[in-house]
Amino acid sequence: MPPTPINTARNALIALAAISAAPAFAELPAPVKAMIDAAIETGDAAKVATVLDLAKATNPGDAAEIDGIAAGFNAEQERIAAEDAAAKEAAIRSAGLLDNWSGQGQVGAFRSTGNSSNTGLTAGLELMRTGIDWRHKLTGLADFQRTNGVTTREQFLAAYEANYQLSDRLFVYGLAQYERDRFQGFSSRIAASGGFGYRVIDTDTMELSVKAGPAYRKTSFIPSGSSSDIAGLAALDYDWQVSDTIKVTQDASAFIQSGNSTYLSTTGLEAGLGSGLSARVSYAVEHDTAPPAGAVKTDTLTRFTLIYGF
Repeated sequence: MPPTPINTARNALIALAAISAAPAFAELPAPVKAMIDAAIETGDAAKVATVLDLAKATNPGDAAEIDGIAAGFNAEQERIAAEDAAAKEAAIRSAGLLDNWSGQGQVGAFRSTGNSSNTGLTAGLELMRTGIDWRHKLTGLADFQRTNGVTTREQFLAAYEANYQLSDRLFVYGLAQYERDRFQGFSSRIAASGGFGYRVIDTDTMELSVKAGPAYRKTSFIPSGSSSDIAGLAALDYDWQVSDTIKVTQDASAFIQSGNSTYLSTTGLEAGLGSGLSARVSYAVEHDTAPPAGAVKTDTLTRFTLIYGF
């Protein structure tokens, strides 16, 4: 990406500050000084370090002056980074309730097996807001099909999760979730959970977080009846940005309780198409250890969707 006028001006100021901070020694040879200036104006710290190392190797008599330039460059980089971080934090703290949300919407088709075997439409929405210590996530997902005037697939999920950072990796969470799946034998299943989570991996290309805590689930069955249970929730969320355009995801959760426990695993593969658009294929397996009478224990769902990020 070509440098913007603002970045070019900023890098020029960094170069001036770096050279001004250098102690007064004999002048560097003009070609060496021009090479250092050009590297500093790029704003690329790795490139600057390489050029300064080469300059020292070829001009050992000017090592002290070159070290002074390096110290000035590093100090200016740190100052600018601190200013940018402070401005970002101030913007987050002053943001309104509806500000700083990002997310993605998806629409496509699915293929299911288990309690129903058919192909239909799927749609979903995910919204996220990240603050200084808090992170909020809203999720909605729907799969639906009607054939000859008869509904043959109807599954809905809505969830809200809030995380509060205790440290760079450790957090506490609160989760509220609603599900509806008539073909699995329940008109609604409401779950609430809270506990601790930990980011095991947190890099630019890979993230892995786990969480666990007590939970409460209330299930309303079809045609009648309900149950309320104390459960335990364990879950993981894994994202791997394989390349600029390829991403692998793995989400898994387990509600463990007496009676009916639920295990869910969703594996996804995304391919970027450009302009915020990507294609995704995912495979989900849901297993209930003791489903309602007439329902099978394991459902699978393959989704093919287009995703738009915003």
